[in-house]
Amino acid sequence: MEKRLKKYLELYRSYAEGEAKVTDKEATLAEMLVQIQFFQHERLIHLIVTVLFAILAVMSILANLLIQEWAVLALCLMFFVLLIPYVRHYYILENGVQKLYEYYDAVRDDT
Repeated sequence: MEKRLKKYLELYRSYAEGEAKVTDKEATLAEMLVQIQFFQHERLIHLIVTVLFAILAVMSILANLLIQEWAVLALCLMFFVLLIPYVRHYYILENGVQKLYEYYDAVRDDT
């Protein structure tokens, strides 16, 4: 997903900055909206998954404080190992979608 987002960010940046010529503005804006919706959906799903893993990580820390077993500590570490890439991926999606909004506005207002 990160490669796809970067590809579209580069394409729409070239449109917004005038490096590439937009031949059919309405079709380009419609395509941009479709891609923005795809990335918004992806962002929502990853937000839900990230929050779920954050809650599970906190619950496993609390369980580790109460139970103090190696298995619970291992579970806690596994949640954090998974949580870090989820937060990174969500960060990339969030910032990418915000950039897509800016490029859409630039192309829409460019006339």
